[in-house]
Amino acid sequence: MEPMILLAQDAAARSGPLVRFQALDGGTVAALLRVAVILVVGVPVILFVSRTLGRWLGSRYSAQQGMVGRKLVFYVGTGILGVWVLRELGFSLAPLLGAAGIVGIALGFASQTSVSNIISGFFLMAEQPFRVDDVIQVGGSGGTIGRVLSIDMISVKLRTFDNRFVRIPNETLIKTEVTNITRFPIRRLDIPVGVAYKEEVERVRTLLLELADQNPLSLMEPEPMVRFEGFGSSSVDLTLAVWTARENWLDLKNRLYEEIKARFDSEDIEIPFPHQSLYAGLASEPFPVRLVPPEGGPEGSGKKDDTGGARHTEGAGGSD
Repeated sequence: MEPMILLAQDAAARSGPLVRFQALDGGTVAALLRVAVILVVGVPVILFVSRTLGRWLGSRYSAQQGMVGRKLVFYVGTGILGVWVLRELGFSLAPLLGAAGIVGIALGFASQTSVSNIISGFFLMAEQPFRVDDVIQVGGSGGTIGRVLSIDMISVKLRTFDNRFVRIPNETLIKTEVTNITRFPIRRLDIPVGVAYKEEVERVRTLLLELADQNPLSLMEPEPMVRFEGFGSSSVDLTLAVWTARENWLDLKNRLYEEIKARFDSEDIEIPFPHQSLYAGLASEPFPVRLVPPEGGPEGSGKKDDTGGARHTEGAGGSD
């Protein structure tokens, strides 16, 4: 009997791990199926909710707030979905959180620039010096001008008017002068005009104001005005200041320049410009110089020869 009992115990010992392995494998398959269902259902739901909320916020408030809301829902939903998937797979979150804290400290020291850009992005979103679809100029006069495509956590994307894509870090925008060109609904157009000194300034002023009043893109309030800037090197300098809607600024600029030129030509008003003459060849030779004695001078001091030059006589101490 003892050999039979030992054999049975040995068989049970050998079959135990096999049974436990089969049960563990079944649980893993079930967990994988649950994870697949979570991903298949969760990912479309997150995308749908984030896009719907973004469109609603964009239509009700602004495009920037719609973009921020869409990204916030997407990132939070993705984080919750990732934690859910890890728990279904049997991972313990405590060790992962501890490891994430250590890795986060190391990455914080290694990526100080990125952290600075993220903090600057929060300031830009809170202060809102510009919004999506605004036209801004970065870097003062002569800087980059473009339309804002997106305001992200690390950088701002612009599209210039010659269809170039420009990425500017948020930290640069915080430290640099930024001009919002389209922040207000109307803009003023300043056109410098120079006329010759012979022209009547009051007549020129009247013509400029008449052109501004006749243009349909020009606003009557605030009313157009002509400023006297000063006396230039070759012209009397004036400035025509006209207000218009921000979307009509470029069209008004082109039209007024063309109309001013055509009207000045028809009224015979001169627009002076610097002249420069260049000579080459014989015309550039030095001017001839002649020495002419004063009238009534002492005799023998000299007399002109036939060629118009001065000929000096020999003195008394000259040699034979």
